[in-house]
Amino acid sequence: MPAGNMDALDKYDLIYQVIAAIPRGHVASYGQIAVMAGLPRNARMVGRALREMPGTFDLPWHRVVNHQGGISSRGGSESERDQRGLLEAEGVTFSGERVRMAKHQWEPEEAFE
Repeated sequence: MPAGNMDALDKYDLIYQVIAAIPRGHVASYGQIAVMAGLPRNARMVGRALREMPGTFDLPWHRVVNHQGGISSRGGSESERDQRGLLEAEGVTFSGERVRMAKHQWEPEEAFE
């Protein structure tokens, strides 16, 4: 089904599937997730999907960063601190406020479908 004919919930499901696949110790950018979900140019939709994610979902949301490796502001530094702490606990390293993308960006060996 072409992405244009899908409703937002179907698109969110694709996004959640990609996020669920990000391995421990790696990160992916919003745009990268959108492309892998078959929704290129929809990085903002990835952000919306994360904001609207049901509390019952157990996804590694903390592995999603902006294209520069930064932790996106959510209006509260506590959430940003939590995300950084979770990433560091998985061995993700930072250069200042940014994840070392060259070292930790997820590059799946197979195409995501």
